Amino acid sequence: MPGRIPKDPAIRQRRNRSVTRAVLDGESQQRKRAPSLFRRGEGAKWHPMTRAWWRDVWRSPMAGEYVQADIHGLYRLAVLIDQFWAEPTPKLAGEIRLQQQAFGLSPIDRRRLEWTIGQAEGASNKRHRRQAKDMDAAEYDPRSVLGDGDGAKPGTAIAA
Repeated sequence: MPGRIPKDPAIRQRRNRSVTRAVLDGESQQRKRAPSLFRRGEGAKWHPMTRAWWRDVWRSPMAGEYVQADIHGLYRLAVLIDQFWAEPTPKLAGEIRLQQQAFGLSPIDRRRLEWTIGQAEGASNKRHRRQAKDMDAAEYDPRSVLGDGDGAKPGTAIAA
Protein backbone atom coordinates (compact mmCIF):
# COMPACT_ATOMS: atom_id res chain seq x y z
CA MET A 1 0.00 0.00 0.00
CA PRO A 2 1.41 3.39 -0.93
CA GLY A 3 0.22 5.30 2.15
CA ARG A 4 -0.99 8.86 2.53
CA ILE A 5 -0.25 11.51 -0.02
CA PRO A 6 1.92 14.29 1.51
CA LYS A 7 0.29 17.63 2.15
CA ASP A 8 1.07 20.47 -0.23
CA PRO A 9 3.75 22.68 1.44
CA ALA A 10 1.74 25.80 0.62
CA ILE A 11 -1.09 24.74 2.95
CA ARG A 12 1.05 23.55 5.85
CA GLN A 13 0.41 25.51 9.03
CA ARG A 14 3.54 24.60 10.94
CA ARG A 15 6.79 25.29 9.16
CA ASN A 16 9.20 25.26 12.12
CA ARG A 17 10.83 28.42 10.91
CA SER A 18 12.89 30.42 13.33
CA VAL A 19 12.32 34.16 13.24
CA THR A 20 15.03 35.01 15.78
CA ARG A 21 17.95 33.12 14.20
CA ALA A 22 20.94 35.36 13.57
CA VAL A 23 24.68 35.05 13.17
CA LEU A 24 26.25 37.89 15.12
CA ASP A 25 29.46 39.32 13.74
CA GLY A 26 31.98 39.06 16.56
CA GLU A 27 34.72 40.92 14.68
CA SER A 28 32.79 43.92 13.43
CA GLN A 29 34.26 47.23 14.51
CA GLN A 30 31.21 49.18 13.31
CA ARG A 31 29.09 48.97 16.42
CA LYS A 32 26.32 51.27 17.37
CA ARG A 33 27.50 54.09 19.56
CA ALA A 34 26.61 53.22 23.12
CA PRO A 35 23.94 55.46 24.55
CA SER A 36 25.16 57.15 27.68
CA LEU A 37 23.71 56.15 31.01
CA PHE A 38 21.24 58.77 32.15
CA ARG A 39 22.21 61.17 34.91
CA ARG A 40 21.03 60.22 38.32
CA GLY A 41 19.58 62.83 40.61
CA GLU A 42 21.05 64.30 43.81
CA GLY A 43 24.68 63.65 42.95
CA ALA A 44 24.27 59.87 42.82
CA LYS A 45 26.78 58.20 40.54
CA TRP A 46 26.73 54.88 38.78
CA HIS A 47 28.78 52.10 40.36
CA PRO A 48 32.00 51.43 38.38
CA MET A 49 30.92 47.83 37.76
CA THR A 50 27.61 49.05 36.30
CA ARG A 51 29.45 51.42 33.95
CA ALA A 52 31.79 48.57 32.91
CA TRP A 53 28.78 46.29 32.29
CA TRP A 54 27.11 48.99 30.17
CA ARG A 55 30.27 49.41 28.04
CA ASP A 56 30.61 45.64 27.61
CA VAL A 57 26.99 45.25 26.52
CA TRP A 58 27.35 47.89 23.83
CA ARG A 59 30.71 46.52 22.64
CA SER A 60 29.35 42.98 22.40
CA PRO A 61 28.18 41.35 19.16
CA MET A 62 24.62 41.39 20.54
CA ALA A 63 24.51 45.21 20.37
CA GLY A 64 23.89 45.01 16.62
CA GLU A 65 20.58 43.25 17.28
CA TYR A 66 19.21 45.89 19.66
CA VAL A 67 16.75 48.46 18.38
CA GLN A 68 15.87 51.83 19.87
CA ALA A 69 13.01 50.34 21.91
CA ASP A 70 15.42 47.91 23.65
CA ILE A 71 17.38 50.75 25.25
CA HIS A 72 14.66 51.36 27.83
CA GLY A 73 14.81 47.74 28.99
CA LEU A 74 18.60 47.95 29.20
CA TYR A 75 18.28 51.13 31.30
CA ARG A 76 15.98 49.28 33.73
CA LEU A 77 18.47 46.43 33.85
CA ALA A 78 21.30 48.90 34.54
CA VAL A 79 19.37 50.26 37.53
CA LEU A 80 18.95 46.72 38.90
CA ILE A 81 22.63 45.95 38.37
CA ASP A 82 23.61 49.20 40.09
CA GLN A 83 21.40 48.31 43.07
CA PHE A 84 22.97 44.85 43.15
CA TRP A 85 26.50 46.26 43.38
CA ALA A 86 25.41 48.64 46.13
CA GLU A 87 23.73 45.90 48.19
CA PRO A 88 23.79 42.36 46.70
CA THR A 89 20.80 40.14 47.48
CA PRO A 90 19.75 36.79 46.00
CA LYS A 91 16.34 38.24 45.11
CA LEU A 92 17.94 41.05 43.12
CA ALA A 93 20.34 38.62 41.41
CA GLY A 94 17.36 36.50 40.35
CA GLU A 95 15.53 39.50 38.94
CA ILE A 96 18.63 40.54 36.98
CA ARG A 97 18.92 37.02 35.58
CA LEU A 98 15.29 37.10 34.44
CA GLN A 99 15.53 40.56 32.90
CA GLN A 100 18.75 39.94 30.98
CA GLN A 101 17.33 36.87 29.21
CA ALA A 102 15.56 39.08 26.69
CA PHE A 103 18.82 40.65 25.57
CA GLY A 104 20.88 37.50 24.90
CA LEU A 105 23.51 38.39 27.49
CA SER A 106 24.38 34.84 28.55
CA PRO A 107 25.33 31.83 26.40
CA ILE A 108 22.09 29.98 27.20
CA ASP A 109 20.02 33.07 26.34
CA ARG A 110 21.79 33.36 22.98
CA ARG A 111 21.12 29.69 22.36
CA ARG A 112 17.42 30.15 23.14
CA LEU A 113 17.28 33.12 20.76
CA GLU A 114 19.26 31.07 18.20
CA TRP A 115 21.99 33.68 17.99
CA THR A 116 25.49 32.47 17.19
CA ILE A 117 28.65 34.54 17.23
CA GLY A 118 30.60 34.19 14.00
CA GLN A 119 33.99 34.86 15.58
CA ALA A 120 33.70 31.87 17.92
CA GLU A 121 33.02 29.51 15.04
CA GLY A 122 35.97 30.84 13.04
CA ALA A 123 38.33 30.60 15.99
CA SER A 124 37.27 27.02 16.66
CA ASN A 125 37.86 26.04 13.03
CA LYS A 126 41.29 27.71 13.03
CA ARG A 127 42.26 25.89 16.23
CA HIS A 128 41.28 22.50 14.78
CA ARG A 129 43.18 23.15 11.56
CA ARG A 130 46.27 24.25 13.52
CA GLN A 131 46.13 21.14 15.72
CA ALA A 132 45.76 18.88 12.69
CA LYS A 133 48.72 20.57 11.03
CA ASP A 134 50.91 20.34 14.14
CA MET A 135 50.52 16.64 14.65
CA ASP A 136 51.32 14.25 11.91
CA ALA A 137 49.07 11.19 12.10
CA ALA A 138 51.99 8.77 11.69
CA GLU A 139 54.03 10.30 14.51
CA TYR A 140 51.27 10.98 17.00
CA ASP A 141 50.68 8.32 19.63
CA PRO A 142 47.64 9.08 21.83
CA ARG A 143 49.23 7.04 24.63
CA SER A 144 52.04 9.59 24.89
CA VAL A 145 49.92 11.80 27.12
CA LEU A 146 49.67 8.97 29.63
CA GLY A 147 52.51 8.57 32.03
CA ASP A 148 53.49 7.56 35.51
CA GLY A 149 54.36 11.07 36.55
CA ASP A 150 58.07 10.26 36.55
CA GLY A 151 58.66 10.96 32.89
CA ALA A 152 58.62 7.31 31.82
CA LYS A 153 56.75 6.45 28.65
CA PRO A 154 53.98 3.87 28.77
CA GLY A 155 55.14 0.35 28.04
CA THR A 156 58.68 0.93 29.29
CA ALA A 157 59.95 -0.88 32.32
CA ILE A 158 61.14 1.16 35.26
CA ALA A 159 64.29 -0.11 36.93
CA ALA A 160 63.82 -0.64 40.63
